[in-house]
Amino acid sequence: MATGNCSVVLLDGGLATELEQRGFMIQDDPLWSARLLRSQPQAIKDVHKCYLASGAEIIITASYQASVTGFMKYLGVSLEEAKSLMTRSISLARQAVGEHLAERGIQYSREIHLYGIGQCRLPLIAGSIGPYGACLHDGSEYTGSYVDRVTKQKLKDWHRQRIELFYSEGLRLFACETIPVQLEAEVIVEVMSEFSDAYCWISFSCKDGLHVCHGETLVDAVSSVVHSSQVIAVGVNCTAPQHVESLLKSISKCSAGRMLLAYPNSGEEWIDSRWEVQEDSSLALVNYLQLWIQAGAKLIGGCCRTRPSDIQSFHQAFHANQN
Repeated sequence: MATGNCSVVLLDGGLATELEQRGFMIQDDPLWSARLLRSQPQAIKDVHKCYLASGAEIIITASYQASVTGFMKYLGVSLEEAKSLMTRSISLARQAVGEHLAERGIQYSREIHLYGIGQCRLPLIAGSIGPYGACLHDGSEYTGSYVDRVTKQKLKDWHRQRIELFYSEGLRLFACETIPVQLEAEVIVEVMSEFSDAYCWISFSCKDGLHVCHGETLVDAVSSVVHSSQVIAVGVNCTAPQHVESLLKSISKCSAGRMLLAYPNSGEEWIDSRWEVQEDSSLALVNYLQLWIQAGAKLIGGCCRTRPSDIQSFHQAFHANQN
């Protein structure tokens, strides 16, 4: 698929969802899919390769719910081993991309950066930087309520440790995703400024067609981060697909020329520690695709409860439109 200025770049889909489909019981685990970085790293690499085979051009590391403190607390490992598990998420993604390309007779170069979309050879790897609430394992990542009891400095220190670890491994592309609250996005951008040659996208989780989960408007949240040249894309993820079009349209004039992105969930909602199907979420994701593209989306994929078949459907739809 072409990757010029007017094209769409395809992201991957739900990593944990696919691991669960393969028999791994991680839904109630405080480390979620990150636990498998230690116990079943091959499984993570296999899912990455499955998404690549389905057409994904950017894959996101298995580090959304990973943290040094989380590994030390729930796995009982040392500080150094916890750091090693964090960076393993990068090496597994690199191995997956390398093997995927080798199977197609292409040599893989690690020297790729986010600003190279449309310039450097795909696939790219994005390091997942999830919200602070994800490590709390209390559902607050879906509300952003933790910002009312956590200091801004604590948020900065927590995010800095992960970003610094990934940066030290040569990663320069960060997927700052499922951010439910404006303040945390602002904190992440402040931390990113300490790593001047790194780039990121900021992707918010939203509760309706106007507001991020904590209650701020998406317009205000996006406007608060696009001053940074390191932010190359803004948009939404882990948001019901029926809200995506209006959300993208709402930020089209305040995005300061940044690419817009959308990788929603399947339309289910996280209620009382489980995913609940909503009445207005029966359409397959691919049925929304043209609406998102018309609303300006340049990076499109899937989040929770989406699978390689969804990414393959997007890929096939792109090619059908080109023929």
